[in-house]
Amino acid sequence: RKVVEQLKEALKKTSAVYLATDPDREGEAISWHLTEAAALKKVPIHRVVFHEITEDAIKEAFLHPRSLDMNLVDAQQARRILDRLVGYKISPLLCRNVKSKLSAGRVQSAALKLIVDREQEILAFVPQEYWTVEAELAKQEKQGNDSFIAKFIGRSADSHPLEIHTEQEAKDITNQLNAAIYAVSDVRKKKVTRQPAPPFITSTLQQEAWRKLHFSAPRTMALAQQLYEGLPIAEEGAMGLITYMRTDSTIVSETALHETREFITSKFGTEFLPSQVRRFTKKVKGAQEAHEAIRPTRTSREPDSIKQYLTHDQGLLYELIWKRMVASQMAAASFQTTTVDIEAKEKERYLLRATGSVMEFPGFLSLYSETKDESDTRDEEQIRLPRLIQGEQLSLIDLFPSQHFTQPPPRYNEASLIKSMEERGIGRPSTYAPIISTLYQREYVHREGGKICPLELGFTVSQLLTEHFSDIVDTGFTAQMEEKLDNIAQGKLSWVAVLRAFYDPFEETLHKASENMVSLKEPPQPTDETCPKCGKPMVVRTGRYGKFIACTGFPKCKTTKALADDENGDKPAPPPSQTTDETCPECGKSMAIKKGRFGEFLACSGYPDCKTTKRLPGQKKATYRKKGSASKTKKSRV
Repeated sequence: RKVVEQLKEALKKTSAVYLATDPDREGEAISWHLTEAAALKKVPIHRVVFHEITEDAIKEAFLHPRSLDMNLVDAQQARRILDRLVGYKISPLLCRNVKSKLSAGRVQSAALKLIVDREQEILAFVPQEYWTVEAELAKQEKQGNDSFIAKFIGRSADSHPLEIHTEQEAKDITNQLNAAIYAVSDVRKKKVTRQPAPPFITSTLQQEAWRKLHFSAPRTMALAQQLYEGLPIAEEGAMGLITYMRTDSTIVSETALHETREFITSKFGTEFLPSQVRRFTKKVKGAQEAHEAIRPTRTSREPDSIKQYLTHDQGLLYELIWKRMVASQMAAASFQTTTVDIEAKEKERYLLRATGSVMEFPGFLSLYSETKDESDTRDEEQIRLPRLIQGEQLSLIDLFPSQHFTQPPPRYNEASLIKSMEERGIGRPSTYAPIISTLYQREYVHREGGKICPLELGFTVSQLLTEHFSDIVDTGFTAQMEEKLDNIAQGKLSWVAVLRAFYDPFEETLHKASENMVSLKEPPQPTDETCPKCGKPMVVRTGRYGKFIACTGFPKCKTTKALADDENGDKPAPPPSQTTDETCPECGKSMAIKKGRFGEFLACSGYPDCKTTKRLPGQKKATYRKKGSASKTKKSRV
């Protein structure tokens, strides 16, 4: 209210208003809300849009103002109402029938379903046995250590590989290969180039920070916020070190591109610079591209030159962002790949294959290489094969039959979950970290060995939502709604019509769920105690942190007490804490996120032997009003 009044006062002295909020749907909606709240319509209104905070971009924007785009405003209003309809209507059902303080959401519940569905796949997986056979071969005219490994493929006449299912099959093939004569049947060489990855967007930053640094998504975003807001750097003063960290665009300003190319030339040499500026145009599904990619504000500000002004974690994340940006403009890496087919002649003709790859020019790999996912089968190991020619006879040194079993799909980690959400069009850059944090906080999932595992409560909630709201939690529904929001933003659909088409069937589904959802809450258990305040009976109830004793006169009487030790002498379990990748500086044990009187904080998991605590990354020291003192504003931020 105070800000709006200040704006109204300023209007009395101005002849025009320029609105320069973010160039996306949320920014457009903020501009519209400003015009309504501060009655800006009394003066001419100009909307200016720029995608980078540079002098040229801002001047250009003010030279070409436009009017407010109500299609973008409508799309944001539709998203806002849609998310609240889902969250505010379904969450109370979960609280009433499962447990208090639970939540559901259009994006949150779809993400939970991904995790639960993957876990069910793993539980239902039945391993299948299979065998592989490898042969160590060498040139007949030995020249040093020139042996190499070739993999058994199958019969030469077949076009598809031969599957080996049992040990006996592997023995039969091994016996024949032992007696076979080996000769090179084909040699194929090919030059392969590998291009660098684009600069970071929010999702790829969170993924790579997890893979390389084991930073969780919330931790990554907290550190990125600090780098973006600015830190004191020697005589330069407080400097913003990176561009805005919530973005879905890989576009980079022309000024930054040319500065980076000049840096590469001076630091690495002209051979590491491609002939043309590299621009990345591949769009993320549903991207609004309101901001440029995440990059250092100055390429010349190398990580080593400022690491003394940053914390350890800030320095690691800045170095990651800096290397990714510089590498994105460096020359491609080139490899010489060789594929050798070998025929083994005995009663039958068998095919074996050896592959080799040798780097000819490192290019961007001399600075940075993107970390592989578990599902990424790309082989970066360099394997050098001896010089082989077609028809050349080879000697068999040894055979290696190996037993294997098919593996279930891996559990999601934070990087792969974000990647899967992005590919399916679930959520936006600003929502990935909060969604994952909410899943932990609601105790739907927990982290186990770096993987996200659903807890029993997560299974229960996902099962109930799938049973009663199958359309809402379906990942396809969320992606379809994003497409409809895009169509609203383009003026192709009416936002009211889209919401009406959603709400009518949703209201009917909600009514059926209210009647049919079976309550899974434990009924209160009677005790022999009476309330010391009002004399009514006390019962055992289950709350967020376990069981406790409460007065049956609630809400008029709110008396509660801790549950006494049970007959085995065990105390009720304390509230669960979320472990982190950070280690205690005193004893080396892992630090955990715990909740106290003033919110969340980091505490050593070795408590009570070690009582080390510290603030969360990005959390400022809080000030609180003491009894009888002047009011102070609470300034803690997580």
